[in-house]
Amino acid sequence: MNLPEEENLFDQESDNKSGNSDHATDNTNTVKDPDTWTTGEEPMTGAQHSYLKTLSDQAGEDMDETLNKADASKKIDELQHKTGRGLEH
Repeated sequence: MNLPEEENLFDQESDNKSGNSDHATDNTNTVKDPDTWTTGEEPMTGAQHSYLKTLSDQAGEDMDETLNKADASKKIDELQHKTGRGLEH
């Protein structure tokens, strides 16, 4: 048995995926400070590792393999600005 609240959540997810959300103030995709991430202390993801390796190589810097998720995100931002890669123009 689904509760009305659960059904509403699924409807919102469906609307958000299709781009038909009626919620103009939906903040689920906002950029959050990595220092506030609840999983920020976990090891960096495979995608972060791969992209950080690419950016580090382009910037001529050694890659720190020990970064956690939050620190990897900050380093990616730093290297994007340094290399100009991945920034919207």
